Amino acid sequence: MAAGQQRNQPLLPQAAQALERFKYEVAQEVASTSGDAQAQLLQQWYTGQTGGYGGDIPSRLWGAVGGHMVRRMIAAAEQSLIGQAAQNVQQGFRQAISQTFQPQQQQLQPKDV
Repeated sequence: MAAGQQRNQPLLPQAAQALERFKYEVAQEVASTSGDAQAQLLQQWYTGQTGGYGGDIPSRLWGAVGGHMVRRMIAAAEQSLIGQAAQNVQQGFRQAISQTFQPQQQQLQPKDV
C-alpha cells in the first residue's frame, strides 16, 4: 500500500503498538486453528519470514484475522460492562445497608421553661 492511502488509524495513537501486537497474536491463532493450506502463508507472515509483506495472503484470511480481533474486543467490552454493572449494584447495596443500619440520631431540642 502506498504511503498516504492508509485510512484505518487508531483512535488513540498510544494504542497503535498494542493493536499491532494483538493482530500478530490473532493471526497466529487463526493460522494454527485453520485447516486451510493457505494459512501457512499467514504463519510465515507472523513469524517474520515474509519481511512484513502480507500481499500474498488472501483477503479471506485477513478478514478472518480482523473478524477474530473484533470478536475478542467485543467480548472484552462486554466483560468490562458486566464488571461495571456488578460494581454499581454492590455500591448501591452497600449504601442501602449503611442507611438502614445507621443509628437514628435524634436531635435534642431544649424545652422552653
